[in-house]
Amino acid sequence: MFDLVNVLASINTKGTYTCGGLNIDFTGMLPNAVSIVVKIIWIAVPVLLVIFGLLDLAKAVMAQKEDEIKKGQQTLVKRVIAALIVFFVISIVRVLIGWVSGDDETVVNCFNCFVNGEVGAKGCDSQGAEGM
Repeated sequence: MFDLVNVLASINTKGTYTCGGLNIDFTGMLPNAVSIVVKIIWIAVPVLLVIFGLLDLAKAVMAQKEDEIKKGQQTLVKRVIAALIVFFVISIVRVLIGWVSGDDETVVNCFNCFVNGEVGAKGCDSQGAEGM
């Protein structure tokens, strides 16, 4: 189960993170916080979609009207499309950054630092931080 207390306790507020050769320094917990928010979105969007979709369809079926059932189905389809857009935004941005940056791994590493919370060869460099 997702333990929010341990996740928040593991956020490292000390140290400095540097995004490769870009000479962009981030102190504190900025990369960690962004990474945690992205992970929460990846978990919450599908769960909320299932819950609200079931509630909409159950409400429509309980009404026992053909129009209500069709409205419930249309609402579910709209929610699935919205959830897919939200869920895949990070992947689309990752692909776009890869295309734009070309062979420059620095920008991709900085993106990995923020989205995946990676420190090291495929993320950002950490100075004085114990890791994410």
